[in-house]
Amino acid sequence: MAYRFDPSLRYATSHEWARMEDDVVVVGISDTAQDLLSDVVFVELPDIGEEVSAGDAVAVVESVKAAEDVNAPVSGVIIEINVELQDTPELVNDDPYGSWFFKIKPSSSVKSEMARLLSADDYAAHVEENE
Repeated sequence: MAYRFDPSLRYATSHEWARMEDDVVVVGISDTAQDLLSDVVFVELPDIGEEVSAGDAVAVVESVKAAEDVNAPVSGVIIEINVELQDTPELVNDDPYGSWFFKIKPSSSVKSEMARLLSADDYAAHVEENE
C-alpha cells in the first residue's frame, strides 16, 4: 500500500501526527491509520480543559472495522476540538492530514516530547516494518 506521509509533521508509532502551530500542538491520525481503520463512522473527542500526558488515550475513532484510541503525542491541556468531525467523521478518510482531532496547549516539556516523535521518513520505515 502506498501511504502518504507529510514531511512537515511528527508521528507517534501509534499513528497520530502532531504539528506545532505557534505555541499549540495540533493532533490527528495518519493516512496509514485511516486506511487500516477503513470507513470512519464516529469520532469521540476529549473535553476542552482536560489535562493530558504524552501517550494518554484521549479520543476514540470508530470505523466499520474497529474502534481505536487516539493518543496525546505531547503533554498539556486540550484547548480546542474539531467539532466538525462529530457530524462528518468521514472527513478523516478524505483528508487525514487536514482533519485534526484536537489541539493541545503543551507543557514546558514540549520540545523534548516532539523530538521523541518520528520524522515522516522514520514513521514510513516503522509502518513498512510492521505491515
